[in-house]
Amino acid sequence: MEKANVYFTTFKATEHENLLQKLHRLMKTAGFEQIDFADKYAAIKIHFGEYGNLAFLRPNYARVVADYVKELGGKPFLTDCNTLYVGSRKNALDHLETAYVNGFSPYQTGCHVIIGDGLKGTDEQLVPVNGEYVKEAKIGQAIMDADIFISLTHFKGHEMAGFGGALKNIGMGCGSRAGKMEQHCEGKPSVDQTACVGCGACKRICAHDAPCIADGKAVIDHDKCVGCGRCLAVCPKNAIAADFADSIAMLNYKMAEYSLAVCKDRPCFHISLICDVSPNCDCHAENDIPIIPDVGMLASFDPVALDQACADLCNQMPPVEASILGENIRAHEEEHDEHDHFHMTHPDTEWRSCIEHAVKIGLGTDQYELIKI
Repeated sequence: MEKANVYFTTFKATEHENLLQKLHRLMKTAGFEQIDFADKYAAIKIHFGEYGNLAFLRPNYARVVADYVKELGGKPFLTDCNTLYVGSRKNALDHLETAYVNGFSPYQTGCHVIIGDGLKGTDEQLVPVNGEYVKEAKIGQAIMDADIFISLTHFKGHEMAGFGGALKNIGMGCGSRAGKMEQHCEGKPSVDQTACVGCGACKRICAHDAPCIADGKAVIDHDKCVGCGRCLAVCPKNAIAADFADSIAMLNYKMAEYSLAVCKDRPCFHISLICDVSPNCDCHAENDIPIIPDVGMLASFDPVALDQACADLCNQMPPVEASILGENIRAHEEEHDEHDHFHMTHPDTEWRSCIEHAVKIGLGTDQYELIKI
């Protein structure tokens, strides 16, 4: 496969060109106008940030993308899918409220927000993948309804996947609650007996009679459960959760195959901003100080090459001494020669298997030409 073009610019600005104008120029130079947007719906996949987190991308950047789409005749909307865990984005109402609180209102961004998998995280489309690990990906319906897909990613560390880049934003982020559960585990939830009150809401919503009430507590029969995630959405006590049982590599493999399901057979464009590189995902209700200085903005038609380029640029940066990365390096000085910043931040993780599998299944290439503008 030929090298992919990845376009890069720093966060340096001048009195003649601010960062928002620079992002627009980056997109234009990277070929954004090659896409026919006329009268087409364009999904802009972004992370709105968990309430309390302040490392997520400013909505000003989303405005640049949305305005550019409208300039080219398209109909943009910002989107993300509901979370699998308990938090401020587990259903569409809470999710929208969090997005608005964090600045992603139509008045700030110039377009509407649509939660991709609906009110309770159950609005999904089954997308055939026929991959090694995923046969049908469960993707938020609104995302699949779009004619064009754009990922706008905050590149950062991640406590499970090593880093959160374009493939994480696309694969995990576009999965419905059941899709997220399939990627994280074998797709079967369990009940926390200490939190369960035996109300039977899970039993009433299940079409497969998997939950039953025994001794005043719910129990889920995994032989009957199909992993749809509906019981997670209706439990009033948040007593039902997915079993995070798979290995990191398996998570990465599934994430790559979910990304393929989202991107195949339609025009796509990908943007990543390496700033406020927090050690953990923006799904956290807090954010620690960045592990490295800000790097820049990147864009490409190839999400795999984009992730590889972002990782390479990050690993060329000096660590922030007071960060978790800096602390870990000092604690393991004898091991840090040629170290990987993301692995050193979370030693139990690795990210390369996701990129390797994405290359294997034909999503993109890890070979790239970095074009600086």
